[in-house]
Amino acid sequence: MLKISWNSLVIVFAAIGGVAAAEPEASVPEASIFENPGPAAPAGELDRIVFAKLASLDMQPVLCSDAVFVRRAYLDVIGTLPTAEEVKAFLDDPDAANKRHVLIDRLLERSEYADYWSMKWGDALRIKAEIPVNLWPNAAQAYHRWVRAAIAENKPYDQFVREMLTSNGSNFRVGPVNFYRAVQDKTPEVIAATVALTFMGSRVDFWPQGRLAGTAVFFSQISYKPTSEWKEEIVFWDPFQARKVPGNVVPGREAPGTARTKPEGDGQAETPALPTLRTEPLTAVFPDGTSVELPVDRDPREAFAAWLITPENPWFTRCIVNRVWAWLLGRGIIHEADDIRDDNPPSNPELLAYLQKEFIASGYNLKHLYRLILNSSTYQFSAVPRHNTPEARAQFASYYPRRLDAEVLIDAVNKITGTTDLYTSAIPEPYTYIPRDMPAIALADGSVTSQFLTLFGRSARATGMVNERVNRPVALQWLHMLNSSHIQRKLANGPNLKAIFESGRPQDEIARELYLTILSRQPTSEELKTVAEYVGAAKSKRDAALDIAWALINTSEFLYRH
Repeated sequence: MLKISWNSLVIVFAAIGGVAAAEPEASVPEASIFENPGPAAPAGELDRIVFAKLASLDMQPVLCSDAVFVRRAYLDVIGTLPTAEEVKAFLDDPDAANKRHVLIDRLLERSEYADYWSMKWGDALRIKAEIPVNLWPNAAQAYHRWVRAAIAENKPYDQFVREMLTSNGSNFRVGPVNFYRAVQDKTPEVIAATVALTFMGSRVDFWPQGRLAGTAVFFSQISYKPTSEWKEEIVFWDPFQARKVPGNVVPGREAPGTARTKPEGDGQAETPALPTLRTEPLTAVFPDGTSVELPVDRDPREAFAAWLITPENPWFTRCIVNRVWAWLLGRGIIHEADDIRDDNPPSNPELLAYLQKEFIASGYNLKHLYRLILNSSTYQFSAVPRHNTPEARAQFASYYPRRLDAEVLIDAVNKITGTTDLYTSAIPEPYTYIPRDMPAIALADGSVTSQFLTLFGRSARATGMVNERVNRPVALQWLHMLNSSHIQRKLANGPNLKAIFESGRPQDEIARELYLTILSRQPTSEELKTVAEYVGAAKSKRDAALDIAWALINTSEFLYRH
């Protein structure tokens, strides 16, 4: 097996300018590679609002270069690195006025778009087979299939949420009912807290005393009924509390605390008395403090869903537009994205209100929201910081660099090298066989994982909170990328890099191909000079090219969105 000299790797790594750092801006090379010349201009109403705020702070933003934009758009929209050919085609496109818009539209139609955003929603919806939510693999797959299909068809967001809140049926066959199973405790209070966090961005710890109990009433008539199929469960509205009737479930799978009626005398069991439908309305409390009487013949969940998704309710749209903004720009207008409360105000209230208005007017169209943000000058700002202040970040004066998600990072390494990883579950169950060519962003089940995904901060999907995913680098991650046999084997034996190394082309062409493949840009003349000097002094040109590839994947430019 090929062994790369640690000293040679350090030398070329430092020469290329990719010294690893905890803060990405410390290792950003000369700005001309990454920026368009001249000041940025507003491209629409969204930008007018942002630019006005920046002007009041005496901040003038700059747009990113085409090379930065193509990489950023691919990673942010489809979670996938562009190929060298895709980068060259975009950079060579002479239609400078429209090519960014065209690329955004094309990416939103790619199959990876549904894979990547299903991964993002999988975190928020806690799609995981095993501990602590115990969906089980069949149910996790059914849930993920439904989420992915909804994203692929661009189902209106209000309908997407309504189906989760009001569905009944088998958790193996009706995907959205798993929302009520992907909780750590199926009590009405925990379900209400989960609904508030997921769809309102509200943490019930900050609610007034007694409010949670009042909201939990909406979810007090949900029952779970097992079937004869192992681990299948029916989720349903149960106003009669029929789940508690002895003999009304598969033998041996009664509700906890339910005793069977033993036969006496002639061996005939007594007929249990059926619960009666309530005749008095329930009183519940919406999260805004409004009380409501729930009629006996209406599923309380429907009443809550109707309140939640109405355009007049600011909680619903405020949460989703803020969440999408945070996903695309690294920070919410309200920070954190799931901590919306009166004493945590938005950094730009006018911007948040504008996005809400646009989203409602579009019919809750998520792709419209993505296009609105992605086509803005604000999204396309340079990542080279000019104002290292909290105000600059809160007002989005530059695009905030952040390390690639664990799944996106390993997919990028695998795409560059032409290799794969094996993903497995600790519990052998149906649906846990994962084809070797499946990208990590397409994994349905959070229990199916690898050592790499765990090390690099993949979400545990236990609570659905934003902070479960940890993208801030730690020392063990740097060591893994720099000095692990896992990465070394991929670089040394991967067929895609082999094809580049052994192509017989001139060394400067090989260097250009490596830069386009790994960093999604052409190398500068200074970088080409450094590479030529290093390769010229090496005993093996192939080993030198491999050193360069390894150095490039360890630069902050590769490891970060920028």
